Amino acid sequence: MSGTSKNSGSPKGSGGSASEDRIGLLNGFAAYGMWGLVPLFWPLLKPAGAVEILAHRMVWSLVVVGVALVFVRRWAWAGALLRQPRRLALVAVAATVISVNWGVYIWAVNSGHVVEASLGYFINPLVTIAMGVLLLKERLRPVQWVAVATGFAAVVVLTVGYGRPPWISLVLAFSFATYGLVKKKVDLGGVESLAAETAIQFLPALGYLLWLVGHGESSFVNDGSGHAVLLASTGLVTALPLVCFGAAAIRVPLSTLGLLQYLAPVFQFLLGILYFHEAMPVERWAGFALVWLALILLTGDALRSARRTRQSLVVARGGQAESAAVDA
Repeated sequence: MSGTSKNSGSPKGSGGSASEDRIGLLNGFAAYGMWGLVPLFWPLLKPAGAVEILAHRMVWSLVVVGVALVFVRRWAWAGALLRQPRRLALVAVAATVISVNWGVYIWAVNSGHVVEASLGYFINPLVTIAMGVLLLKERLRPVQWVAVATGFAAVVVLTVGYGRPPWISLVLAFSFATYGLVKKKVDLGGVESLAAETAIQFLPALGYLLWLVGHGESSFVNDGSGHAVLLASTGLVTALPLVCFGAAAIRVPLSTLGLLQYLAPVFQFLLGILYFHEAMPVERWAGFALVWLALILLTGDALRSARRTRQSLVVARGGQAESAAVDA
């Protein structure tokens, strides 16, 4: 949070602020760019199946973030977390939900459903808003209602287009929205949160990998050192974008991050069509067009709301300054 307050406190034109903004934007582009291009990575891990890849991702992610935390000597949060059973339980829920998200995403990419997987991250903001209404009793502005209704219509159109509900998209969107909701309550930094979640995932994942070795079915053991290195690199592939995102989050406004988040599904969508050559009949284009319309409405409303909030703050500060001058 220190980066954010530093930016807001310094004049926008100052060299330090501009430099921080550039660093933040570059890290934001890097994070969402890596998340957007990750469909190119998972097929490299075949013949490993989705569950084996998922287990390696859990194990090696803990190794990577553990080394990072040792390097920066940041462990105080772990003791505090262990003394708070409720937060620990929420971390366990987050670990379970993100396991579902990771597993379905890996399976989808390696089974030829990259476009449908990208849809999950396009509709995620709409699902997050819907969950806010249903679970947190949040009140929506009229434009937000229209956006959510348009998103629902898109799901209906895509159900007709696919001949089934777009379950991959829905599972990814709902699991990631739930993950975000739980993480907000846990209130841990990105790297610390990943360390806590993968620590919970570690033993079941390691147990499964050892079971594969014992039954002679481990591609890590059977398919050469190059394949083993690729499986081990799942930890870096998971942690590196998260570190870049953390660097961006403390330097750029939330409204900017909100726009950058669409880079990942855009890249995934383009890869699905242009690189993996997945089919896009007219019904799917219509469904995606409705989703994009909903997101345009949502983004425009969010930007207007942020501008009104900034203007209100400026007016309030001006009033306080006048009051202070009169008192003086």
